[in-house]
Formats: sequence, structure tokens, C-alpha cells
Amino acid sequence: MTRLQVALALALVASSLVVVRTYYESRRLYTELDRARHQQRQLDVEFRHLEAERQAQATHLRVEKAARERLSMRPATPAVTHYVAAPATVAQPEVR
Repeated sequence: MTRLQVALALALVASSLVVVRTYYESRRLYTELDRARHQQRQLDVEFRHLEAERQAQATHLRVEKAARERLSMRPATPAVTHYVAAPATVAQPEVR
């Protein structure tokens, strides 16, 4: 064999190894992408479930019931409301 044939054979082997390595890397990345998409779908389903649960927990009647029972709160009425009067001699700053 001549030197040119040996050089071409080495170049062919090297390029073949690069092609195999590139194919392997692309398959690995595609598998990783597929796993990430699957995880995204699972997280999206879980998020929707939690969002629906949060909305169910935050209804007006449920909050009012919890405030009345657990916190012993009651609606504000004029009988329990204290009004604070602001002093009439508050100086207003001058605007120039």
C-alpha cells in the first residue's frame, strides 16, 4: 500500500468513528429530551390538580366558615366598630 492509501484508510476510520459518536450522542440527547418532556407533562398534570384543589379551598364560604369556627371571628357591626377622628389642625405642606 502506498502512503496515500494508508492516509485515506485512516481518514475513513476516523470519520466513521466520528459518525458513530455523533449518532450515539444524538440518540442520548433525544432520550434525555423525551424524559424531560414526560416529566414536564407529569408536572403540568400535578400543577393543574393543585390549582383546582387551591381554588376549592379558597371559596368564599369555606374561608368564612374557617374564620368563624377556628379563629372565632365575627362580622364587623356598628356596635363593635371604633371610629378614630383625625385632628382638624393638621398643617398641609405648601406646594410651589
